[in-house]
Amino acid sequence: MSDHHPAASVRLEAVFEHIQIEQERFLARVMDYVRHPSISAHNVGIAEVAALLVDMLQEMGLEAETVPTAGHPMVLGRWQNKPGAPTVLLYGHYDVQPPDPLELWLSPPFEPTIRDGRIYARGIGDNKGQHFAQLMAIESHLKVHGELPCNVIVLLEGEEEIGSPRIADFVAAHKDRLKADVVVTADGPMHPSGRPTMTYGVRGMCAFELRAKHASGDVHSGNLGGIVPNPIWTLVHLLGTMKNAAGEITIDGLHDHIVPPSELDLAAVRRLPLDIDAAKASLGLSRLDAPAERGYYERLMFHPTLTINGFHGGYGGPGSKTVLPCEAVVKCDIRLVEAMTPDDVLAKVEAHVRTHAPEVEVIRRGGMLPSRVPMDSPYASVIREAIALAQGVTPLEFPCTGGSLPDYVFTKILGIPAFVVPYANADEANHAPNENMMIACFYKGIRTGAALLDRVASLTR
Repeated sequence: MSDHHPAASVRLEAVFEHIQIEQERFLARVMDYVRHPSISAHNVGIAEVAALLVDMLQEMGLEAETVPTAGHPMVLGRWQNKPGAPTVLLYGHYDVQPPDPLELWLSPPFEPTIRDGRIYARGIGDNKGQHFAQLMAIESHLKVHGELPCNVIVLLEGEEEIGSPRIADFVAAHKDRLKADVVVTADGPMHPSGRPTMTYGVRGMCAFELRAKHASGDVHSGNLGGIVPNPIWTLVHLLGTMKNAAGEITIDGLHDHIVPPSELDLAAVRRLPLDIDAAKASLGLSRLDAPAERGYYERLMFHPTLTINGFHGGYGGPGSKTVLPCEAVVKCDIRLVEAMTPDDVLAKVEAHVRTHAPEVEVIRRGGMLPSRVPMDSPYASVIREAIALAQGVTPLEFPCTGGSLPDYVFTKILGIPAFVVPYANADEANHAPNENMMIACFYKGIRTGAALLDRVASLTR
C-alpha cells in the first residue's frame, strides 16, 4: 500500500469480502465467457455472444436487451432504481479481433489457458475481461446488498474492432436512454510500471489517400524519362509541402482550432514517470522524431501528427527495372487534438493539395473526433478515490492518450464527461497472438468497478 487514500465504507468492505470469496468462480466464469468467439470483422458469434450477455445481465438483476443497428447489435443493460442518485454509464465492447496468425498462439485463441498467473485467450484483455470485471462488480453489490449504490447503464458495442461505424448514430438516436452523469470505459493497458491509470481524453483521427496518375501506362525510363512526369515524384514533392524536415506540419490552417494544454494538463504530464533512454531502447531507436525539443508525452497528447502509412508505386521486385510508373498512391492519417475535427482537417488537406498539386486526387477515408474532459472535472476525484480504495495506490493521470477511441460520442453528443480506466496489464498483447490478462489485474478490476459505483453514489446531483 502507498499514498493517502480514504478508507472503504462498511458497505464497500462487505462487497470487497464477497469479491475475495468469489474469486475462483469469477475466474471460471470469465474463462467461459471468452471461450465464445465474437469476431466482428467476420460476423462470427456476434448474435450468440450478444444473447449470452443479455441473459447474464438479466440474471444479475438488470433490465437488458439487444438493440439492433444497421450492423451488429448493441447490448444495453440498466439498473435505475435509485431516483435522484447519480448514474454511471459503463461502456465496453463484446467484439474481438480475428485471431490470425493462428500458428503464433501457444494455446488455441478460444480455449482460454492459464500460464504463469495469466489467462491467455483472444478478447480477454480487449475487451471482454475488462467489461466482465465491471459486470462482476455490479453483481457483487447486488448479491451483498440487494441494490446498487447508484444507477447504472451498461452499453456494450459489437463493432468497436471494425472502427465503431454506427455508435455515433446509435447514441444520437437514443440520447434519452443513455442519460448519465459520467461515463467510464475499462479498456486498454495500464502503465508499464503496473501502476493504475486514468485517462481524461483521446486523440481523434482522420485518414486519406493521395493518388497521382500521369501517363496512360508505364513507360521506359530512358526513352521517356524527363518527358513524362513521374507520379512518385509528384507525391514526394507534395508531401514535402505538408510536413518539413523540422517536424512541423505545414498544411495551411491545420492548427487553427487546437485548444492548447491547460496548466493542469502540463502539471499532470510533469508527474508522469519517464525513462526516455529506456523508451528509446525498447523501440530500437537512436532518436525521437523531430522536433527534438518536444516532450515525450506532449507529442502524444497535445500535438497532431501526419503519418505516411504506406507509399505504393512503381517496381518493387528483385533487381532493377528501368521503368517510369504511370501512377502512385500514398496512404496517410492525421491524429487530431481538441478541438480539431476530421471534416475541417480533410477540407484543409484538400485545399492544400489544390494549391500545391491540383492534379493529385484526395480520397477521404473517414475519421473520429477527439475527446477531452477538463482535469478539474468533479468526477475526476471520484474515480481517483475509487482506484485508490480498490488498489491501494493513487493512479497516474493522463490528460490524453495518443490513440483514438469513440469517447466523443459521450462528451460531444451526450455532453457527459468520459474517462478511461484500464484494468489490463501493459503487455496484454491486444490485437496480437497470445493476448493475455494477469489474473491479479482481473481481480483488481472487479474491486475497482465495485469502488467506482460506491464513490459515484457519493456525488450530489
